[in-house]
Order: sequence, then C-alpha cells, then structure tokens
Amino acid sequence: MKPSALREMTRDELNQKANEIREAQFNLKFQKATGQLDNTAQLPKNKRDVARILTILSEMDKQAGA
Repeated sequence: MKPSALREMTRDELNQKANEIREAQFNLKFQKATGQLDNTAQLPKNKRDVARILTILSEMDKQAGA
C-alpha cells in the first residue's frame, strides 16, 4: 500500500487494515509450511505493509501529543 493512501485513513481504519494483513500473513505462513504457497513475495510485502501502518499510527500519536 502507498503511504499517502494510508495517511488518509482514520485510526480505526488503520487498525482494522493492520489486523486484516496480519490474518493474511498468518494464513500465508501456513501455506508456505505446507508447500501450497505460489507467490512467496507476498510474505515480506505484508510485513512491510504492517510496518508502514504502525509507523503512520505512531506519527499520528506524536502529532496529537504535540
């Protein structure tokens, strides 16, 4: 996901999106373990997307506190 699109979301939407990506990540790990995963590039992509969301949430906290 693009950071600009994430910055337009509310805090609740970002938390919901992070949870969705984490669930998808969990399922991808099982697919990889059983040998059913075709697109292995999806694993690090999801990890980076969650990190982006957490970074933006952290930025929102800093702006609210300032």
